[in-house]
Amino acid sequence: MILKNIDILNFKNIASATIEFSPGVNCLLGMNGMGKSNLLEAIHFLSMARPMSSLPDSALVRHGEDLLLVKGDFLTDCALTDTIACGFTKGKAKSLKRNGKEYHRLSEHIGRYPIVTVTPDDSQIIRGPGEERRKLMDTVISQAHPDYLNTLIRYNRALESRNKMLRSGVNDPILFESIEIGMEEAALYIYTYRKEWVEKLAPKVEECYARLSGEREATSITYSSKLAEKSLRELFDERRAKDLALGHTSAGIHRDDLETSLDGYSLRRLGSQGQVKTFTIALRLAIFDYLKEAGGTTPLLLLDDIFDKLDASRVESIMHEVTSSDTFGQIFITDTNRKHLDDILTGMEGPYALMNVADGQFTPLSRQ
Repeated sequence: MILKNIDILNFKNIASATIEFSPGVNCLLGMNGMGKSNLLEAIHFLSMARPMSSLPDSALVRHGEDLLLVKGDFLTDCALTDTIACGFTKGKAKSLKRNGKEYHRLSEHIGRYPIVTVTPDDSQIIRGPGEERRKLMDTVISQAHPDYLNTLIRYNRALESRNKMLRSGVNDPILFESIEIGMEEAALYIYTYRKEWVEKLAPKVEECYARLSGEREATSITYSSKLAEKSLRELFDERRAKDLALGHTSAGIHRDDLETSLDGYSLRRLGSQGQVKTFTIALRLAIFDYLKEAGGTTPLLLLDDIFDKLDASRVESIMHEVTSSDTFGQIFITDTNRKHLDDILTGMEGPYALMNVADGQFTPLSRQ
């Protein structure tokens, strides 16, 4: 899959831009705060119809403006061109159109144009709370299995209802059962997909990390869930008195987590900045393989500021990994250092484009 071009209006510091992309490697050069990462986020917004972070959509709108619009043409692996337009006016609902037709539900869009992003904030996947890792699982699996997102939404709505009952002091088993039956079914579905996902992903992450680190460390990733031991119904029955006292649901798939280790030790507690960054890059590249295999579509790969906190040998290994084979399709790379990008492009046989970014403006520097 290729993003042929993009039109942007009032997206963060990008007032207006029309950009033609290379089908190969696209390098964005510029100082911090100039708009490199904002362009990547605009591409993500087009593919996923939401921001990269947990910020609200309104945070994407250029200061002083009310209207935001991102529009682009995707060349699919079936050689068809789809025009996607995503935008909104402050105070109104988001509009998402494919070839001029509005989606009935935003969830119908997820997974059509898969995307994998590597950002400086990825360290939170390892260092941050479990919510970050659950978000990662849910975002990736939703791109591969459309029903997953709908099931997750259904579970979260039921969870919210159960928590309201707990906070209100409701102690009627029949009322709880009316909600918990649906939660149990949804939780089992989600647990099964998460478990299968981690089982498929783990060896890919381990192999990729070994290549990127020069076989210096061995890593692992495992899935932690109470549903591996008991059904959600059993967990609810055991914890009902505790949940009433707490005022919230203390067990369920909303408490699941991913455990990561390096040479048998906790990566979260003991990993260096370079090790954590190498792991998250290996994780993202493994996710790329997973999405490509699951959906039959080559995702876009966005690499934002990947050179920071990595030694030269790891940077070289990473760039060799993503540019030396036909595994990866269209790639977007940002950096503040021209030499880094020139080193990547030197000797490349495939197509590429190098652009300078300044104050939300994009100027072509070279193309092949």
